[in-house]
Amino acid sequence: MSSMYKDEQDDWITVCLKYLLFIFNFLFWSLSLSQMGGGVVMGVGIWTLVDKGDYLSLLASSTFAVSAYILILAGGLVMVTGFLGCCAVIREQRSCLSTYFSCLLLIFLIELVAGILAYVYYQTLSEELKQHLSKTMTDNYAQPGKESITQSVDRLQQDFKCCGSNNSYDWKNSVYIKSPKAETRLVPDSCCKTMTLQCGKRDHPSNIYKVEGGCITKLEQFLADHLLIIGAVGIGVACLQLGGAVLTACFMYLLYKEEEEDLSDA
Repeated sequence: MSSMYKDEQDDWITVCLKYLLFIFNFLFWSLSLSQMGGGVVMGVGIWTLVDKGDYLSLLASSTFAVSAYILILAGGLVMVTGFLGCCAVIREQRSCLSTYFSCLLLIFLIELVAGILAYVYYQTLSEELKQHLSKTMTDNYAQPGKESITQSVDRLQQDFKCCGSNNSYDWKNSVYIKSPKAETRLVPDSCCKTMTLQCGKRDHPSNIYKVEGGCITKLEQFLADHLLIIGAVGIGVACLQLGGAVLTACFMYLLYKEEEEDLSDA
């Protein structure tokens, strides 16, 4: 009697785990297709690179870009893995479940790495910008072969309505302003509130942006916000994957027990 009760209890647990795992994977896969699961992860990575992605050329480290690429990779894996998980649960094959379990652990590690990278870089972002942004802007702006940096600086100043790394006076020491190419400009034209050709010849506050803290403060805040999102998404999805891996492991164990009991009965 107790043996029969135990078998019924095991069957009930197996069925519950099966449907829990199926619902987990179905939701995860369907959400991915609607850009909310794996799609959100991938979307955050793409958004990070596309939205103000020009600023990456102003950074000394590639950590910010690497974190975004990791999210894109993980997002794609989540979408594929969710479908694999649904098939594995329906077919109740331990080999498929083992593959799915391995994929979940891989995604967990990838997402965790993205989250940790974002957090570590967040701690060093301010110092990096202070050390490198001013030099990058003053030494490379409008110089041969540095077109991408020039475009990034112009967009930075226009988007954030700022002028110079710390203030507009930083441009006095720039290679560009000291060169004949500047044509007596005091600041680049992108510092102007209304950007027109040679508007940078006049640096009065009514003509150019005068922002306390300069572009460093604006860019630091922007990147910090993105890094917090990357870190939160990375670690959040990693925890979700870990939960799926635990469910999968339990389901695999119960299937294994069922197979062992069937063999012993035979």
